[in-house]
Amino acid sequence: MTSGGKAPLAVIATSLRQERERAGLSLTEVARRAGVAKSTLSQLESGSGNPSVETLWALCVALDIQFSRLIDPPRPRVQVIRADEGPAVHSERSDYQATLVASCPPNARRDIYRLTIEPGPARESDPHPPGVVEHVVLSAGRALVGLAGEPVELGPGDYISYPGDVAHVFQALEPGTRAVLVSEHS
Repeated sequence: MTSGGKAPLAVIATSLRQERERAGLSLTEVARRAGVAKSTLSQLESGSGNPSVETLWALCVALDIQFSRLIDPPRPRVQVIRADEGPAVHSERSDYQATLVASCPPNARRDIYRLTIEPGPARESDPHPPGVVEHVVLSAGRALVGLAGEPVELGPGDYISYPGDVAHVFQALEPGTRAVLVSEHS
């Protein structure tokens, strides 16, 4: 909000246009749904006009968004985790380290880990909850990855997907083995 308690027209204009485009709707359709003139909506999207709270509210209903998205839109969130940073956990039975790089946000169903594994005993994982699928992309080294008893040998750039709700393994075959693991929850 600016001084005087009014949202800047430029913010409202940008937000309206982005939300309309995100919804895949034309100016005509949004105006019709909101019960406002197409010319009014066009003016608002160009940053001119003097919208009332009622007009903005009607547009929010038509676009199925919260009022705050027009006057204080969410900002893109950029997160960088350097190669040697992040919360890491270690295996007790093998030289295996998993670093959480992106936890599952609300309403999403995946976690992303960066793995550092050294040769030695395989990291054996018990089955996860039903419906979990794991995706691995090997970035360095060589490894046996996949279902217990049926692992597949991977090299740099190789990808594997397997059900995480059955026993599975990860065993490095070369020093400096690195991978990215995406655990997908259904």
